Amino acid sequence: MTLERIDSYPTHRISDLPVRAGNPLLLGASFVPGGVNFAVHSESARQVEVLLYRRGAPEPYAVLPIPESFRTGSVHAIVIYGLEDLDTLEYGFRVDGGGPLADPYAKLVSGREVWGAEPDWDAPYPYRSRLLFCDFDWGDDLPPNIPMEELVIYELHVRGFTRHDSSGVSAPGTYAGLREKIPYLRSLGVNAIELMPVFEFDEFENSRLHDGERLYNFWGYSTISFFSPKAGYAASGRYGMAADEFKALVRECHANGIEVILDVVFNHTAEGNEHGPAISFKGLDNAIWYMLTPEGYYYNFSGTGNTLNCNHPVVREFVLDCLRYWVAEYRIDGFRFDLAAILSRDVDGTPLPNPPLLQTLAYDPVLRRCKLIAEAWDAAGLYEVGSFPDYQRWSEWNGRYRDALRAFVKGDPGAAREMAGRYIGSPDLYRLRGTHASVNFVTAHDGFTLRDLVSYNGKHNQANGEDGRDGGDDNVSWNCGHEGESDDPEVNALRRRQMKNMLTLLLTSQGVPMILAGDERARTQRGNNNAYCHDSELTWMDWSPDELGEELIAFTADLIAFRKAHPAVRVAKHPTDKELGAGLHEVSWHGERPWQPDWSDESRLLAVVRCAPLSAAPGSDLDCVFVVANTHWETRQIEPPALPPGVEWRLAIDTWADGPAGNLPDQRRITVRERSTVVLHARVPAALLDELQR
Repeated sequence: MTLERIDSYPTHRISDLPVRAGNPLLLGASFVPGGVNFAVHSESARQVEVLLYRRGAPEPYAVLPIPESFRTGSVHAIVIYGLEDLDTLEYGFRVDGGGPLADPYAKLVSGREVWGAEPDWDAPYPYRSRLLFCDFDWGDDLPPNIPMEELVIYELHVRGFTRHDSSGVSAPGTYAGLREKIPYLRSLGVNAIELMPVFEFDEFENSRLHDGERLYNFWGYSTISFFSPKAGYAASGRYGMAADEFKALVRECHANGIEVILDVVFNHTAEGNEHGPAISFKGLDNAIWYMLTPEGYYYNFSGTGNTLNCNHPVVREFVLDCLRYWVAEYRIDGFRFDLAAILSRDVDGTPLPNPPLLQTLAYDPVLRRCKLIAEAWDAAGLYEVGSFPDYQRWSEWNGRYRDALRAFVKGDPGAAREMAGRYIGSPDLYRLRGTHASVNFVTAHDGFTLRDLVSYNGKHNQANGEDGRDGGDDNVSWNCGHEGESDDPEVNALRRRQMKNMLTLLLTSQGVPMILAGDERARTQRGNNNAYCHDSELTWMDWSPDELGEELIAFTADLIAFRKAHPAVRVAKHPTDKELGAGLHEVSWHGERPWQPDWSDESRLLAVVRCAPLSAAPGSDLDCVFVVANTHWETRQIEPPALPPGVEWRLAIDTWADGPAGNLPDQRRITVRERSTVVLHARVPAALLDELQR
């Protein structure tokens, strides 16, 4: 593509190209009439040059020093006219004669267009910036704008989700491949996907061979370019069409009532510490972009070598610009912030009571409808679950929910009381914020899969080549009597039941449930709880049908459908003991006998009734759900709480039995087998409640 040259605009000539002073408000590279506006911020630079490359050429064909008269404050801006072949143009910046630097605001990056293609290490600089032409047709796309408490989130890795040969898609491991799997997501019932990092990163960062296998930066938590989609995830990446392919995925998700949430990494970058490369920020203003010790070394609150100085005004504006861009240009519905506790730290690492960045994001008008989800801890021990600065906007990955549910289902002593609070939305943590503040999960990308959680007592990370030093040791897992895969029918039956128990509790808990992709089909990583470096069948979703997988898929879909049909398990406010009529309360606790819960350390029983109106309409019927979770190794006989005359409990779920849901023959007693969960439900007519109250 070549822009029409408008000779009346230029005022200077540099490197035989017509130029003029640029617009400092348009950071990055932007099309203007007849030319391209290049603008970059650097307070420390005495001289900034624009480097122009032809695709693949080792050296720039033109070097344009930006005159001092083109500088506004600390922004160096120039418009260059007469550029040709813009669709293959590559560019970068150079500061004070140093090495070439990528544009922090680049919308596309060269060098990583094809996943796993060996990089050209002889190239003087592998991450050149590219121009992006924005002509995507969104049609009549509208974001679903689903209330937070209505979400069922599904966390997935774009490449790993469809890379396996069994996926059956036309472009495995890509945005296009994921788009082909939207019918599967719909059939499961999820209405939000949370994508692991899709900002451009280098899969060859820290790449190495171990036992003959190439290890990669598979997860992508090491960003190179914050405004650029990962080109290697696009079937069309080699043709510069990654942005359009990703937008097509978002548009199709929206058309099917599915929101798209991005996992974003603003706590660190791929530049590492003093031994790492200078990709962009280091060469522009190292002391602004990173938290530095008084001696000039990098604070490492992220555990990866450096920490972004997020509450510096310049960095804060960059983060805001980035998120606004993804919302405006890609119509993203929300963001999950990796190691978000770092975003609340001051320049020296001190936690701030009112972090400017978090407040800005919470009140920004462009982001007003976006979901904001924090991983409310960091690698340096700052743990802010329940105390993350909120501003009535932020939700949190609830790590305390994860640990409590694992311990309870495992049968640990003293876990029932803790689980009770987590089950109704953690009111001790989020009383003033509502149940939507708690994103509940059992597993996530980091740690065991659900199947491995019930198959391994300890991690098995030998394939990572780190001698077992990596990955967490606090898994709160139980192998059900045998470490690893087993042929014992009793062990496998128990594991199957334990997975169902955890899914049942997760999807009937107050709060926002999040499922790890593949848990619904018993995906295993063979005990590896830190599979960040594997691009192989260890991390790919295997779509091959098998009995256990098909059973769990159907079970999960039924649970999600049950959740959507029963407002009692997903109310926005924390339930209290408020009576709603006829002795029915928003929440009530029970034991083997009604109203007799056992909160002792020896208790391994959770029995709870929650009730809520079926709709917001006046005079709505009452929806009641009774959940009994028995994590003891012995059967329990449970007497259900009484319902109003003429109303009966109906069986919805029994993780022990495979029989159909429906009528409950004995309303006075139910058998809850060892290590199993039973869910009952009832609908109480509003007219009956009125009659009983008169």
